[in-house]
Amino acid sequence: QVQLVESGGGLVQAGGSLRLSCAASRSISSINAMGWYRQAPGKQRELVARITSAGRTNYADSVKGRFTISRDSAKNTVYLQMNSLKPEDTDVYYCNIESRTNPGIQYYWGQGSQVTVSS
Repeated sequence: QVQLVESGGGLVQAGGSLRLSCAASRSISSINAMGWYRQAPGKQRELVARITSAGRTNYADSVKGRFTISRDSAKNTVYLQMNSLKPEDTDVYYCNIESRTNPGIQYYWGQGSQVTVSS
């Protein structure tokens, strides 16, 4: 059973930075994409950033220019560098890895990391 282990969350003042990391407990084959999502209580989980196996990235409009997703494919690790943080970025952040299977896609999720931005 593959586990995704997240680290790097915490409390930061507005304007500050945090870096989230997510590492798979063992190698995952046929990775389609890796990403970060966030979810506030009572709300749906939403995409923050995603990077495909080809290196293509996409970001939520609210984080463009402030957040950067990157990966180390050899280590099955994905990162999220978050700069110029705002109070509205406060959420639980979840990493995600999509693996191509036959048939379909297998989704793996991290345990969630609390990010709190104080004003």
